[in-house]
Amino acid sequence: MITRHFVDRQKLQEIHPFTRLSALLSDTPPGRSPLSDGKPINLSIGEPQTQPPSFVAKIISEAAAGWSRYPLSKGTVDYLSACRDWMERRYNLPQGMIDPAKHIIGVPGTREGLFMTALTVLPLTKAGEEAPVFLIPNPSYQVYTGAAAAAGAEVVTVNATRESGYLPDYTKVPEDILKRTELCVLCSPSNPEGAVADPQRIRALIDLARKYNFVVAFDECYAEIYTDTPPHSALEVVADLGGDLSGDLSNVLIFHSLSKRSSAAGLRCGFIAGDEKWISMINTTCQVGGAGVPLPVQAAGTRLWEDEEHVIENRIRYQQNFKLAEEILSGTIPVEVPKGGFCLWLEVGDGVKTTKELWQEAGIRVMPGAYMSHRDKTGSTPGDRYIRLALVYDADYMAIALMKIRDVLAQGSKGDIA
Repeated sequence: MITRHFVDRQKLQEIHPFTRLSALLSDTPPGRSPLSDGKPINLSIGEPQTQPPSFVAKIISEAAAGWSRYPLSKGTVDYLSACRDWMERRYNLPQGMIDPAKHIIGVPGTREGLFMTALTVLPLTKAGEEAPVFLIPNPSYQVYTGAAAAAGAEVVTVNATRESGYLPDYTKVPEDILKRTELCVLCSPSNPEGAVADPQRIRALIDLARKYNFVVAFDECYAEIYTDTPPHSALEVVADLGGDLSGDLSNVLIFHSLSKRSSAAGLRCGFIAGDEKWISMINTTCQVGGAGVPLPVQAAGTRLWEDEEHVIENRIRYQQNFKLAEEILSGTIPVEVPKGGFCLWLEVGDGVKTTKELWQEAGIRVMPGAYMSHRDKTGSTPGDRYIRLALVYDADYMAIALMKIRDVLAQGSKGDIA
């Protein structure tokens, strides 16, 4: 199912999930959990609670002279090269496919990169007549909708449900909409569900984009957090295309960040890689209205992209948390361990109602799935029956939170769960 609408940029607070969550819980005091010493437990936001490697602070201190200088356009040679080298290692890309000078731009995280990309790619009109279309998953990360609103584009959402593998199937979008599409986003591993796109789905979307000449933003910020198999990237698919298309980055942009991979959300450091034309144009947009990545931050980011040990440790930590979730919750409610990411997409019957009960009875803050979703004409969303839990704490603390969630759900207040 798809929905179509325009979003008023002056009313973003009405759809912003964290604003809505604060309003939902504002008049309800949090329950005092004896297991957490009466302190609220926040599982609503995907913010890693572990620290990045200690060398980050050391490198930033050593590069402190850079605080007085504006960041270089696109990024330093060292930073861009480190991003290229990481992509080549991670995705087994042929040397020369990614030219740091042409195909990469450093950005302060995927959120900022996606926003600037939308402002760059989405024109005022499509073919001089109608507003352009931005295709997004439903549910999805709020920045997609906010970026569409800022650019004046029509938002067309494509449902991501259990039946579709928790990913949108853009090949089923009507042709009249595809002809108006300028930008599309595929998040893999997806937020909030943690679903991973296989190479066939990625290839089909790239083919569709080239047929109708729109850009695909592959949001891969959770790519280094997975349970078993490393998620595929659009870069791998592009590299595997045959003949003259091998390595062709046309219509393709990928987004990566150190926020999740390196537990460095506050560092604000990531990159966009892909289509040379659009990388150049996004760079101009950032020069006009955006802030680059500070030089000391780029120095630390360079080292983080070069190091894999801390990434492996993080990945193991999240895998342990999902095992805990299975062990603690499975007797009370079905648990689907995702293929990627660190969020649990939990079906509870009524997500908003359960969110309020968890806060009121146990002091646990989660995100209702409806608040990450767009409503259809009937007023329902594909996230209505779900809550999102960010399993971002250490194992001992996560066990405490999960036991409290189990206890609240076991009381029978979760509603009718299919």
